[in-house]
Amino acid sequence: MPWIHVKTLDEAEGLLKKEYTSAMKRAGRIWNIVSIMSQNPRTMKTSMDLYGSIMFGPSPLSRSQREMLAVVVSAVNHCVY
Repeated sequence: MPWIHVKTLDEAEGLLKKEYTSAMKRAGRIWNIVSIMSQNPRTMKTSMDLYGSIMFGPSPLSRSQREMLAVVVSAVNHCVY
């Protein structure tokens, strides 16, 4: 079974430390979906920027509608997030 080393907040430096700190401010913790990208902080930043744009940026959908869509997609994909 594959195994990926996930860097902890204590191990984080530079951009990873900044992204982890942002995650802590945003969610109060670092979710697995974020920490799995710890080996590539630039990818993590880009992913979180995309998420922020989709969920909080200008849109014809309300914030509630976007959250509802995220829940439905997660349920269809049997995702626990």
